[in-house]
Amino acid sequence: MSLSWVQHLILAPILLPLIFGAGLILINERHHQKKFFINLASTLAMLVTSVALLLLADHEYWPDGIGLYLSANWAAPFGIVLLVDRLTAVMLLLASVLATASLVFAMTRWSRIGVHFHSLFQFLLMGINGAFLTNDLFNLFVFFEVMLAASYGLVLHGYNSMRIRAGMQYIVVNLLTSFFFLIGVALIYATTGTLNMTDLAARLNMLNPEDLVLLKIGVVILALAFLTKSAMWPLGFWLPTTYSAASPPVAAMMVLMTKVGVYVLIRLWLLLFSEGPAAGFGFDLLLWGGLATLAFGTIGILASQEPGRMAGYAAVISSGTLLAAVGYGQPALINVALFYLISSTLAVAAFLLLIELIDRIRTPGAAMLALTMEAFAVEDKPGEPVGKAISGALAFLGLAFACCALIITGLPPLSGFIAKFSLFHSLLNPEDAAAGIGMVTWIMITLVVLSGLAGIISLMRFGVRTFWAAQNPVAPHLQRSEVMPITTLLLACVLLTTQAGPTMAYLERSAETLNQPGIYWERLDSTAVIGATLEESTQ
Repeated sequence: MSLSWVQHLILAPILLPLIFGAGLILINERHHQKKFFINLASTLAMLVTSVALLLLADHEYWPDGIGLYLSANWAAPFGIVLLVDRLTAVMLLLASVLATASLVFAMTRWSRIGVHFHSLFQFLLMGINGAFLTNDLFNLFVFFEVMLAASYGLVLHGYNSMRIRAGMQYIVVNLLTSFFFLIGVALIYATTGTLNMTDLAARLNMLNPEDLVLLKIGVVILALAFLTKSAMWPLGFWLPTTYSAASPPVAAMMVLMTKVGVYVLIRLWLLLFSEGPAAGFGFDLLLWGGLATLAFGTIGILASQEPGRMAGYAAVISSGTLLAAVGYGQPALINVALFYLISSTLAVAAFLLLIELIDRIRTPGAAMLALTMEAFAVEDKPGEPVGKAISGALAFLGLAFACCALIITGLPPLSGFIAKFSLFHSLLNPEDAAAGIGMVTWIMITLVVLSGLAGIISLMRFGVRTFWAAQNPVAPHLQRSEVMPITTLLLACVLLTTQAGPTMAYLERSAETLNQPGIYWERLDSTAVIGATLEESTQ
């Protein structure tokens, strides 16, 4: 039995950036334009591939929408297995959209201020895509390290003193998380004899109580690495400083890297602890840790004056909400959490790209209203109003900032409001209606509302100082390559708003599969290596 070419698409999001990233090293740095277009071609190819995988998974080209790729034709669980389902496909699509926008934004300036930007960018995508696709814990560690190694170079790219200080802190923190990652993986393997996530879930039922305790310790140590990456309090102290110091396109990609930690926790916890002898383990930690992170982010964004730190704390609030939603332990919250993940990632990334353009407004002048196309100075004497037209650049910056603020804070009518409204609806309509609405639910709702209020105050304060109170601001010169990525990300949020019903239905199908770990074991058990069927049929 030969392997269909469609099956090889599962490998493409890893193979494409590996090949193109290695090839870009060989091209001299003087050929900036050539390197950019090669990088863009690879990223667009990944975008097309992710769309194809999403359609294949949702239309169940593979049984139950779960596709498996046995690397080197080794049978599971002994070989490395790549897995794509609806959740993986949507995360790959999100990564491709964000990578394309960040790359185009970096074309004019940021990709030219250091060496090997394009190769590091492709290796970063390789690590991110591999982390989404792998079904093996050690392979996850490998892709995790590839992602981190590339991010070290990108954070320090175009270095200055502030970027070096933040980069050194970022590197030290992530080296420690890698150490915890290895210890956790070693304990899990010593206990179960496997690192395949699906096989690990199946073997939980066969563990004696002593081994189960050791496994839980290993999972907790492993989770420390991803909770640090997810910026859970108090492990996320590094995030606002790093976001503020990194170049805008790199900071935008780091928003996605934070969500890699959340993604792994969602997949691992629902696979291992949604049912069986360890059912419910660790959910309280995720819930209360998420609520503490939400509170920390709320205080941080309210106290921030600098826009980069505001964006960092907005990402912290997003992570806290997601962790609390997963830890709440209600399956209906998972699809809502995923919708919120997509919306907040796009909005915070767009805001980080927008910050650099807003910073170009320097010169004070007469008060103006950025959200209108004209401002009029009304005289005491009757007559024709005297006014000065606002330039298109200032109008774009004001409108884009308003859209980012609406989505980040969860105000209507954009996708952030739909995400938070759906979250409240699920919390106030629990699956176990007889149990009623507990105190934890009200605490979570209160913190989400307060985080939105803090975001409104902080962003409005920044917006008033920048657009309203500034005296005669000079319209900055904007490149098309800078405007288009921000517009694309915000239009994606608008599309998410107008297509909220189909999107939520897709994510509900994703969550339904995630909450049935037995399906993954059945798919793994039924997937044979190439040639096995022919050999069995000839016997």
